[in-house]
Amino acid sequence: MWRRGVFVLTFVVCLSGQLRVRALQDVTTDLFGSEFHGTVAAFGDFNSDKQTDIFIIRQQSELVIFLADLTAPYFKPKVHLPKDLFGNVVIDGVVPGDFDGDSQMDVLLTTHPNSQNTDHSRVTIFWGNNQTLGRYAFGCLPCVHCSFDGDMIPDVFGSTSGTVTEVCYLKGSVLHSSKQIRIPHSNAFVDLNRDFTAGKLMLVFHYPRSDFKVLGQSAFVDFDGDGSQDHLLPVCMDDTCKRSAIYLTKPGDSQAPWTPILADFQMRDTLWGFVPPTAPSAGVPRMPITLHLGDYNLDGFPDALAILRNTSGSAQQAFLLENVPCSNASCREAGRMFRVHWDQSDLSSVTGAAVAATFFDIYEDGILDMIVLSKEVGKEELTIHALKNNFEADAYFVKVIVLSGLCSNDCPGKVKPFGVNQPGPYVMYTSVDSNGYLKNASAGQLSQSAHLSLQLPYTVLGLGRSANFLDHLYVGIPRPSGDGVVRKQEWTAIIPNSQLIVIPYPHDDPRSWSAKLYLTPSNIVLLTAIALIGVCIFILVIIGILHWQEKKADDREKRQEAHRFHFDAM
Repeated sequence: MWRRGVFVLTFVVCLSGQLRVRALQDVTTDLFGSEFHGTVAAFGDFNSDKQTDIFIIRQQSELVIFLADLTAPYFKPKVHLPKDLFGNVVIDGVVPGDFDGDSQMDVLLTTHPNSQNTDHSRVTIFWGNNQTLGRYAFGCLPCVHCSFDGDMIPDVFGSTSGTVTEVCYLKGSVLHSSKQIRIPHSNAFVDLNRDFTAGKLMLVFHYPRSDFKVLGQSAFVDFDGDGSQDHLLPVCMDDTCKRSAIYLTKPGDSQAPWTPILADFQMRDTLWGFVPPTAPSAGVPRMPITLHLGDYNLDGFPDALAILRNTSGSAQQAFLLENVPCSNASCREAGRMFRVHWDQSDLSSVTGAAVAATFFDIYEDGILDMIVLSKEVGKEELTIHALKNNFEADAYFVKVIVLSGLCSNDCPGKVKPFGVNQPGPYVMYTSVDSNGYLKNASAGQLSQSAHLSLQLPYTVLGLGRSANFLDHLYVGIPRPSGDGVVRKQEWTAIIPNSQLIVIPYPHDDPRSWSAKLYLTPSNIVLLTAIALIGVCIFILVIIGILHWQEKKADDREKRQEAHRFHFDAM
């Protein structure tokens, strides 16, 4: 009997360790109720409750902030900026951030006149004030936000004319450059030489080949898990993108070649390719070819979501590109490559033509889910689809959020310091995997913000199947120009499946930075607990049966004793 109990325990624990469900579950109604329309434009914790909210553009001229809630629907439209505030304009970009340094989230919008199809945008900032928004405006072309001067207050990098590139502070402009920004541009604010400082290394990249007809948005990510950021570039060799590819190079190595990490877009008899960028139309913003990156299976290597189009038909949908070891000679220099999940039925079942797809941690559990925007026939607005990632395996993660550090527990107006998107921080960890090999990975936080980049205000780093503590976790922030001291802090023995909120206050004293650790129990822990409770119940049942049998034996013995006493009395 006891051996059978041990077998049950072993079976349940093994089942919990090997359970893998790769399907995606449509949870759109649970998240948005009937409000699943509009263009998802950005993410950020607007009300400082440590939950990520969603910024959605409606009717191309109205902004609605959906605040995260604990009851269904889990995202509710709470803050509105109606279209009559702007006049006859089109909103083409949303950038949350603290642009005045009061530790409250402001919202920057880029707009252009509805009557003009122009790349010239006007920047409008709505100041955050106790979860409400006021107004301020100044002009600039398409831009990206960054803390250029190292004060952790985002500045605006863009252009004030067709030929002059500038960093626009709220009180003026600096860093004039005669080089013209390519539109749509691919600027990024990220650490490329592992000095834990974004923005101090100015690099201009030459493209792999001069005959490329369409260039997509550059992306920067630690593709091969060596702790350094790699440069990914989606391209088309012809105007219709019938021949598409993704190239990679090492920004820190001037001699590094451009290596194709995905060039095969053939699915059986169908050839797919990227969607060439077109002028914005009703309900659909201009979308450059963009890769949205995230580690969906927590193996430590970032995957991607991309929109592809059937080159011989009209089908257009989102596809998952999984980061796998290189299996052909062309990607040997990179060591890894993308593999398209052609048979991901949950993505192919999304109604309408997919326009954009990105990763998003819907339930704040460290597992990256997906949000897909599609254009359906007869509908003016884009349709939002939320897909829960049911991938379950013995894989672990660490989720890191780096705040501005402008205040700690003494913020003005008793504002909580947890809700401000911060561009530029750099995160890297070192650990030992299950085979005893050294493992490290890195990521930049909010390196891009223009052209609906849809980057998350946090970093999720997969750890694979190693449940070991992180030996070292490093966090660095931008520093002022001319300051030779790297602003970097190290934490040791970080527990896997945890969320780390870093407050770099004060900026110039990393030893005083604080970190708040929140544990996120995985389903493996839950299944193990269920197995343990089941075994305990099983043991209690066995004890109960044995106790009942012992009681019956005692009763039988008492009756025999009473019967023997009766005959002795005679």
